[in-house]
Amino acid sequence: MERVARCSCGQISVQCHGEPLSVSACHCSECKKRTGSPFGVAAFFLKENVKIEGDSKVYERTGDSGFVIAHHFCEICGSTVFWYPRRAPDRIAVALGNFADRDFPAPAKEVYSEHRHEWAIITFE
Repeated sequence: MERVARCSCGQISVQCHGEPLSVSACHCSECKKRTGSPFGVAAFFLKENVKIEGDSKVYERTGDSGFVIAHHFCEICGSTVFWYPRRAPDRIAVALGNFADRDFPAPAKEVYSEHRHEWAIITFE
């Protein structure tokens, strides 16, 4: 299985092989700011199963866990496409919306749900 995520203009592509290790919805304030949405959704893959093409700019921030997260975004269109969570150094997170794949696996868990908008309810099957 190969899935490809792309930024809005297509300059960055992220080829992911195999199924994601996990898919999570995050309700933290930083994910809300990053996405302009009530939550962000990340698909996590092993770095060794991912190939990245294109140039990205990096924005680093320290998460609530105390670990640095290196967000990579397109310098042309501004889309955040992927990031490296330093607390899991063997993994890469890819923003689910950049896959543009209706059949992509749904989130299996939520994090920072105490910050969830009351109306932003995700149902798990």
